[in-house]
Amino acid sequence: MRLQSLLLTAVLAIAVSATAQAEDKSKPKADFSQAELKAKIDYCKTCHGLSGQGFRGSFPMPRLAGQQPEYLENQLQAFIDRRRTNPVMFNVAHVLSPSMLTALGGHFRDLNPKPLGGAPKEIVAEGKKIYEEGIPKAEVPPCASCHGAEAKGADAFPRLAGQLHDYMFRKLTNWDKERGQDKANPDNSAIMGPIAHNLTEAQIRAVAAYLSYLE
Repeated sequence: MRLQSLLLTAVLAIAVSATAQAEDKSKPKADFSQAELKAKIDYCKTCHGLSGQGFRGSFPMPRLAGQQPEYLENQLQAFIDRRRTNPVMFNVAHVLSPSMLTALGGHFRDLNPKPLGGAPKEIVAEGKKIYEEGIPKAEVPPCASCHGAEAKGADAFPRLAGQLHDYMFRKLTNWDKERGQDKANPDNSAIMGPIAHNLTEAQIRAVAAYLSYLE
């Protein structure tokens, strides 16, 4: 019995070690210096704000702070592959190595400044209702079913909490013009296409207002 126990322990140890090694191999090895990483982060600040909190200039720039790394990496890769159209972001992203994408995702995940806010507060309650309950008659599921009760997302589902309301409105009302540009190789956010299409502009404004105040 003791021998069987020892063998089981050894097998489990080998399995854990193999899993750890596989995970290590799946992560791209850094091919940049810390100075190069800092330079990329500083460059991101010029559009996305000092702490990745978003910025309002000629156009609203999205909040990256607290974003799910997997989602951020997926979207940067979508820009690189031209599955998501944005000339500025293509120029930024196409020079980034896989390990740099991973490092940037980890950096922004760990930031959590207060949201910029600024949305009309009188429509926040309506937005909260849509976020939590959806709109069954329009075949819009509760946003919380994918993005979580606190809108912080998980894995490939992005964090929406604290996102700039005007940025969300622009993206949701122009979804098909930017996303899913390669029908044979769809972006993993394709699930949002029909949902965005079924929301009215007033409903989008309300949801965006609600989310923009969440921390």
